[in-house]
Amino acid sequence: MDLIQEYKNFLNLGKTERECNAFLIEQAKKHGYKDINDVKSLKKGDKVYVSKMNKAVAFFQIGSEELSNGINILGAHIDSPRLDVKQNPLYEQEFLVYLNTHYYGGIKKYQWVTMPLALHGVVCTKDGKTINVKIGEDPDDPVFVISDILPHLAQKQMKAPAAEFIPGEKLDLIIGGESPVKHDKDDSKEKSKAKDLAKKNILKILKDKYGIEPEDFGSSELEVVPAGNARDLGLDRSMILGYGQDDRSCAFTSAMALFDSKAGVKTQCCLCVDKEEIGSVGATGMASHFFENAVAELVERSESPYSELTVRRCLANSNMLSSDVNAAFDPMNADLFDKLNTSYLGGGIVFNKYTGSRGKSGASDANPEFIARLRNVLDKAEVRYQMAELGKVDEGGGGTIAYLAAKYGMNVLDAGVAVLSMHAPWEVTNCFDIEQAYKAYKVFLTL
Repeated sequence: MDLIQEYKNFLNLGKTERECNAFLIEQAKKHGYKDINDVKSLKKGDKVYVSKMNKAVAFFQIGSEELSNGINILGAHIDSPRLDVKQNPLYEQEFLVYLNTHYYGGIKKYQWVTMPLALHGVVCTKDGKTINVKIGEDPDDPVFVISDILPHLAQKQMKAPAAEFIPGEKLDLIIGGESPVKHDKDDSKEKSKAKDLAKKNILKILKDKYGIEPEDFGSSELEVVPAGNARDLGLDRSMILGYGQDDRSCAFTSAMALFDSKAGVKTQCCLCVDKEEIGSVGATGMASHFFENAVAELVERSESPYSELTVRRCLANSNMLSSDVNAAFDPMNADLFDKLNTSYLGGGIVFNKYTGSRGKSGASDANPEFIARLRNVLDKAEVRYQMAELGKVDEGGGGTIAYLAAKYGMNVLDAGVAVLSMHAPWEVTNCFDIEQAYKAYKVFLTL
């Protein structure tokens, strides 16, 4: 497998949580993984997965040791900042048709205007059908856009703070248009014909081509993402430019590391959850009981009678790498970073002892004993790694799923790929770092 080529393919095919979930399950099945609902008992070497609402998934390879002694977990998230289509989104304004959106996660709103955008997701109808939507990726597909003011008329806009000059309610997607209907000012009949003509045309296209009625938006999950494929970056092709590399760079390498590993002493796991970018909430986020319930399913199939205490001991005795990205040093904004404690593109996988904001608020703060064990095995395997923080202490901060795993009492350390332009529609990673992350995750699973 060409890891980098397959990674770019994953970025192209997995622009939503559902698409990532489906891609990873398909790969897992090729490596012998089975839906846990189809398995009655588990023994060493068995491979199973647990999926939740098609947006979170946990893969397990059973080891020889009892589950009560803990498992080795690679935990990533597969959601990324984007725009979500609202439930009553479609409207016409002066012959242009729009979809109303609500941004998801921490974005710079101005980065999303005047660039080609695609629609991905599902529309669920009352008769039980799920219509998959993916428009804007095929070369023959139309794309969509959010308009901006021309510089000639933007004097007021350009004086506003960056956080304000593109209001969230103006991030609406142009999806169609119609020429103004010429009519006599006093001809009310012609005026009536002209009203919402463009919207009616879009509704007809949605009905004829996709089988979607306007009311179906109420039970839809449509995401607006950058249109186009991940690309090699630089004349030397040393980097990758692509959407959603936070945190799919870590989710992909974590999953591939597990799929390419052999069963060992400890049970091995790759966990890919949703909603990290908005606080790990909901039924598919790390703050839910999804992972805990998945471990309970393992215990139920591994010992008789079932013991809740085994579940608790398993979680408490586990080791986890919170496979999440870190901010890469940006020479154009060097004053935001502590150069002695920053991560560099091409420096290898990044270990972040604590994330959080300013005074470590929201951090899990990994134990040094655990870090030392990890350093030992990685040095022996000649894996390149770097120790870093997100940026200067008072400049801000960010969190991961680490603190939510740490509540069980397990060892947790943030470990991932350095990303430049994090949370932008197009993010930058280094090919060497992707390779080193894969190698590091694979070594970790043998702890």
